[in-house]
Amino acid sequence: MNYIKLIGSLGSAFVAVTAISLTQAQPSYEGPPPSREVIQDAGERRAAYLNRVNEVYDWRFSRIDDDSRPARLGFAVITMLLERNQRVEECNQRVIEMMETPGTGPFWMFPSAIVALAGQDKLSAEARGSIREAWRNERQLRGDTENHWVMYHASLYLMSELYPNEPGQTWYTGNSSSANLEEARGWLIDWMDLTTTIGQGEYNATHYIGEYAIPMLMLATYAKDLEMKQRGHMMLDWLFAELANVSLEGVLRGPNSRTDDSSALQRWNSLSSFFSWILFGNTPPTAGYGGWGNYFAALAPNYTVPEVIYRIATDRRDDILQHDRARTRRMWRYSDEHMPAIYKIQYLRYDYAVGSHQGRVSDAIQSHVWDVTWREDDPRGKHSTMYSLHPHSSGRVMQMQFSAYPEPMPISVSAEGKPSYNEPDKLVGCSPYEKVYQNLDTVIALYDIKPGERFKQVNGFFSKDLVDITEDKSGWIFARGGDTYLAYFALADYHWIPHLVYRRLPSDAGYKWARDPSGSKVLVSPHVKNGTIVQAASVSEFASFESFQQAMIALPLEFSLEPTPTVKMTTLRGKEISFTYDEAPIVDGETVNYSTWKLFGGRHLNAEVGGRKLTITHGPLQRVLDFNTLTISDTVTSGK
Repeated sequence: MNYIKLIGSLGSAFVAVTAISLTQAQPSYEGPPPSREVIQDAGERRAAYLNRVNEVYDWRFSRIDDDSRPARLGFAVITMLLERNQRVEECNQRVIEMMETPGTGPFWMFPSAIVALAGQDKLSAEARGSIREAWRNERQLRGDTENHWVMYHASLYLMSELYPNEPGQTWYTGNSSSANLEEARGWLIDWMDLTTTIGQGEYNATHYIGEYAIPMLMLATYAKDLEMKQRGHMMLDWLFAELANVSLEGVLRGPNSRTDDSSALQRWNSLSSFFSWILFGNTPPTAGYGGWGNYFAALAPNYTVPEVIYRIATDRRDDILQHDRARTRRMWRYSDEHMPAIYKIQYLRYDYAVGSHQGRVSDAIQSHVWDVTWREDDPRGKHSTMYSLHPHSSGRVMQMQFSAYPEPMPISVSAEGKPSYNEPDKLVGCSPYEKVYQNLDTVIALYDIKPGERFKQVNGFFSKDLVDITEDKSGWIFARGGDTYLAYFALADYHWIPHLVYRRLPSDAGYKWARDPSGSKVLVSPHVKNGTIVQAASVSEFASFESFQQAMIALPLEFSLEPTPTVKMTTLRGKEISFTYDEAPIVDGETVNYSTWKLFGGRHLNAEVGGRKLTITHGPLQRVLDFNTLTISDTVTSGK
C-alpha cells in the first residue's frame, strides 16, 4: 500500500460516513447480543462498521439536549459535531469556556488536540486561539506509564505540526515547534521500535487499548508527514490484530498487563469490548460505548479494519494456540533487567480460552497472570472465569516500577481508585511468589510465599455462573461454566468466603467505597507453600459430567509442598508434566526453553524478536506489516 492510496481511502471513508443516517432506538449495549455471522462482502462489512460508528454519533448527539442533564458539550461530542459540521457556534463558545481552566497531562492533551485538529478550518479564530493559548501557558505533565507517554507525544507531535515554525515562548515546553516535533517524533518511533521488536509493556490491556488506538488513529488521520501517517495506520493494524487473535467472540481473554477489579471477573466489561464491537460487530459494547470509545468513533470513518484481521476475530474454524513475547513495565529498581521478557501462552477453542504468562511482576498493581474463561452467548453481567493468585501488596515491589517514596504508595494506590490493592481477598494483581506453566488447556500455578509477607494465602475465584460445583474426595473440585467442564485442584487446605464487589460512594473527598456480595465466592488457601491446577474441556468431548470427573480422577497426579512446591501429572491431553517452583517446566522429558519463543508465534500472527515485521494470516489471506520499510503488503494464496 502506498501513501497516496492510504490518503485516498481515508478521504472516501469520511464521505461515506457523512452520507449515512442511522436512527437507533435502542443502543447496542442495551439490546440483544449481535449476530456473529461472518459478513463475506467487503462493502457490507464497511457499511455495517459505519452503521455502528453512526450509532455512537447519534446516541451522543441525542444526549446534548437531554433535559435530564446539563446541556454541556465535552471534547468528544465537540469533535463529532465538528466532523459533521453541526452546531459549530455552540462548539466555539464551549471551547472558549473550557480553555479558561485548561487541564494538564495526557488525558487533557489528546482531547484538546483532537478538537483543535477537527476544528482547524471550522472553529472561530477566537476558539482556536484559546486552545493555542492553553498549550502555551499551561504546564503539561507527561505521566508515568506507557499509555501516558504515547498520548502525550502523539498530541505534542500533532499540535506542533498544526502550528509550525513558532518559537519556544509560544509553547509550554519552552521549545520551538520544530524542537517539539523532533522530540515527539523520536519518542513515538522509539516506542514503535520497542513494540515491534520486544513487545509492549502494556500488552492485552482490558481498558488501556483505547489510550493507544486513539492516538494512533489521530496520527493516521491528521499527521501531515506521510511517514508518520503510515506509522499510525500500521500500529492500528498491529494493535487490532492482537486484539482479534486473543479474543473469544469479542471478549478479551487473559493474561492482561493491566486490568481492574471488575474486568478481571466480568471479562466483557472493559473498553476492549467496545473495540471488538465497533471493529468486528461480535459482542455488545459496554455502557456509553466505553466512554473513551467516543473519541475513537469520532474519527473511526478514517480507518477500515483489514479483512484478514476481521476474519481472525469472527471466522474461527480451528483452535488457536499462540506463544508470544511481551515485556514488563520498566524496572527502575531491584532488577538486573530494564524490561524483562513476558512469555505468554493463549489457547482458544470454540467453548473456552486458557491464557497465562510465566509469572513475575509485570505491572505492580493491575496485572492479571492467568485464567480459564468460557464462552457465554450474552457475556454481560457474567463472571465467566476461573483462576487463582497470591494477593500481594508491598511498597518494595511498587518501587520497582514507580519513582515516588515507598512508604505511602500502597495506601495511596487504594485511595486513588484501585480499592482492592491492600485487601487480603483481592483478585487482581501479580506476585513475585507465583510461577505458572500452561500446556494447552491445563494450568499449574505454584506459590512459595515468604513467611514475612502481609497476606499468606492463595485466592481462587469461583463464579456465580458456575453450575454443578462438586467437591470430590479426590481433592478435585468440578464445575461447569457454559459449555465448558472445569476441574480445580488446590494443593493445600482451603475454606470459602463470599466474593464482594466494590461500589463507589458519592464523595467530595476522593474515592469512597462500599462492598456488596456478588454471588460468586473465593476459595482461600491460607498456606505459604501452595499451588493450583486447573483443567478445562468442552462439554461435547464427554458423554456426561460424571465421565469428565472420572477421566480427571484417573489421571496420574503427584505433588509435594516441601521443601519446594512441585507437581508431576499427566494432563487430559496426555502430556506428562513435571513443574517445580522457580524451575523450568519439563514436558514429555523435554525442558521448556522460553528463550526460543518468537515475538508472535501461532496460526494467525507471526513475528521474530527484533524483526519489526508482523505477518497476519487467515486462510488464504495474508497481510505483512513491515516497519523496516514502512510498507503494508496484502496477498491472497491459492489452495488454502
